[in-house]
Formats: sequence, structure tokens, C-alpha cells
Amino acid sequence: MSWQMAVVGAIGAAQVQQQGAYGKFNQAVNDRNAKVKEQEAKIIDDKLALDLSTFDKEFRKLEGSTIVQTAKSGVTQGGTAMRIRLSNLEEAELERQKIKYNAEIGKSRAFEEANFARIRGDIARQEARTSQLRTITSTGTSLLSMMG
Repeated sequence: MSWQMAVVGAIGAAQVQQQGAYGKFNQAVNDRNAKVKEQEAKIIDDKLALDLSTFDKEFRKLEGSTIVQTAKSGVTQGGTAMRIRLSNLEEAELERQKIKYNAEIGKSRAFEEANFARIRGDIARQEARTSQLRTITSTGTSLLSMMG
């Protein structure tokens, strides 16, 4: 074996090794990105609990204020006052549902982005393996042509 063949073989081996490292690195980066997105979903859950408790606190204040104002005005708790209270309760429930819905949408997006990050990582790893095979084939072809 000539020194040129040894150099071609060494360069090919080094390139294959680098391509493998590159693929593993890109996969690791994308796996990390996926974990970050999954953590975002957890944060959205925590924020949902906080938003709902804040909303409920503000609603109780509003409801209490309305009851006091109604009592001060001398209106009884039946009739119009009752209809207003029921309407406020319905609106509050709609607002709670909207807050929950928005949180679910945010979580779904985060999980979807996490899945896509993992897919990108797998693709990067497969591309690196394909590049490695091309390099091995090319190096082998070069060595064979040098021998013949």
C-alpha cells in the first residue's frame, strides 16, 4: 500500500467520524429543543392555574361589589338583580372556558413543536449516516482505482 492510499484512507476515516459526530450533535440539539418545548407546556399548565385563580378572585370582588351596591340601592335580591347575577355567572364561566381553551391550544402547539424537533433530530442523524455511507463508498472507490 502506497503512502497516497494511506492518506486517502485516513482522510476518509476522519471524514466519516466527523459526519457521525455532526449527526449526533444535531440530534442532541433537537432533543434539547424538544425538552424545552415540553417544559413550556408545563409552564402553560402552571400559568393556567394562576390565571384561573386570579380570575376567580377578581370575579368574587366584582360579585361582592355588585351585591353591596344592589343592597345599598334598596333593590331586593330577586328579579333584575337575580338576572344580572346569573348573567355574570354565565359570563364568568365562559371566560374560564376561554382561558382553559387557550391554555390547551398553547400546550398542543408546544407538544407539536417538541415532536417536530425530535423528527428534525432523527432526520439530521439519518442524513449524517447517509453522508458517512457516501464517504465510505467514495473512499473505497478511490482506493480501488489507485490499486488498479
